[in-house]
Amino acid sequence: MTSLNHSLFLWMNASQDPPLVLRYVALVLAYGVIWLVPLGLVVAWLWGDTRVRRACVLALATTGLALAAAQVITRVWPQPRPFMVPLGHTLVAHVADPSFPSDHLTVLWSIAFSLLLLPRLRGAGALIALLALPVAWARIYLGVHFPLDMLGAAGVAAVSAALCWSVRDSVLAPLMNAANSLYRRLFALPIRRGWVRG
Repeated sequence: MTSLNHSLFLWMNASQDPPLVLRYVALVLAYGVIWLVPLGLVVAWLWGDTRVRRACVLALATTGLALAAAQVITRVWPQPRPFMVPLGHTLVAHVADPSFPSDHLTVLWSIAFSLLLLPRLRGAGALIALLALPVAWARIYLGVHFPLDMLGAAGVAAVSAALCWSVRDSVLAPLMNAANSLYRRLFALPIRRGWVRG
């Protein structure tokens, strides 16, 4: 497995002197896209109906559980980043912490997989899942992750989505009510003025 992981990494990783345009594209994908999806959840909450807000709670719960699980994994089974081995070319500075699973992909796929469970939002979930693929490529290309880190993120996200889905009525429904109540208190003025949905 390690040999295959390293071979795939070297195949996807940047050359020693990559084209400047490709490097910039990879940087945008690796560090920019991660902010668009959570921003989309905020927009969905502010202007979405109750079903959309339930989806937001499911997505956030899945992401929180997945990130917590990822932290446990990094402590129990810490895996080095490519530049810590060392292997390949690293185009960006990064802290030398464990790389498995990828936090960026854990977030993106947690949101994607949770939305895929909802018939009304499967299109959005599929779009985010596909959008995560070039992000995964970019982080490998830049030399901060191995391909196995991405597979690990997908696995953690999938299990977390399934677990959160299984407690959507017993745990997430009360959480949704509490979040909605807090939101209506904090955003009372914008709601009254019609700037956001109540």
